Amino acid sequence: MQGAPVTTETEDDQQEPADKYSPELPVTIPNGTIFAYNLDEGKTPGGMKVRWKIRVANGPEAARWDARQAEAIREALTWLRKHPARTGRT
Repeated sequence: MQGAPVTTETEDDQQEPADKYSPELPVTIPNGTIFAYNLDEGKTPGGMKVRWKIRVANGPEAARWDARQAEAIREALTWLRKHPARTGRT
């Protein structure tokens, strides 16, 4: 039994044009783009307004945001460890 023939690809062969993809794919979204999503107030607890804002970042800017987010998560977990949930039982 013999395998499939092997071909050599150059970097140019591997590049694909962005216009080939749907506009929702990350490859087509410019750095700095902001997406905002609002939840229907009628479907949230107490009619609370809930909104997400997502900013597209890549390269060094993305690394800074990743570090900032990791630090915020670390702080939240540290606080939760120091302040355990109270169950109402004595």
